[in-house]
Amino acid sequence: MTRKFLPGILAMAGVVVASNILVQHLLGQWLTWGALTYPFAFLVTDLMNRIYGVGPARRVVLIGFLVGIACSLVGSQIHGEFGPLVTLRVAVGSGTAFLVAQLVDISVFNRLREGRWWRAPLASTLVGSSLDTVIFFSIAFSAALNGMEPGNMPVWAQDSLPVLGMGPVAPLWVSLAFADWMVKLSLALVALIPFRMIVRRLLATPSEIH
Repeated sequence: MTRKFLPGILAMAGVVVASNILVQHLLGQWLTWGALTYPFAFLVTDLMNRIYGVGPARRVVLIGFLVGIACSLVGSQIHGEFGPLVTLRVAVGSGTAFLVAQLVDISVFNRLREGRWWRAPLASTLVGSSLDTVIFFSIAFSAALNGMEPGNMPVWAQDSLPVLGMGPVAPLWVSLAFADWMVKLSLALVALIPFRMIVRRLLATPSEIH
């Protein structure tokens, strides 16, 4: 991989590592601090796709996936009050969600890349973020997959309560997923600002910059 892709590689690795650390710290009742950093992985992917194309974007995603696996392996060896910080289900859910969501993001972006500048990054991030949320929380916490790791079932996430404390009754993980999804959607809009600024800067001609 050429040196010009290094900023994208470092940015993706930084987002993945930071998110794996910050997900251990609660932010209110429904979120962790990692919810505020992880969505920027889609920004990195979209920037790589817009500036360098599909191939480099996929390679950066693969590196992010490998970094995520490394973080999960480290987390699985660190034990907290309720067991390992990263369980098998969380590791599988995280890795699967990241890889599927990011690759779909690249595909959607590429289909829309010739349209208005905001359409491709916004649509691809919305689709990718939604997939990421559904895949991760379903694998990591759904009762339907308790047989995947019988000795370490996330029963705490399966307790029933009103969604976000005010909606219909559902397992706790549904509230966590919904809150996480709303943050992703909000940050998808916010990320359009740095996306536009960075793309204009890197793709502008010298006369346009000055």
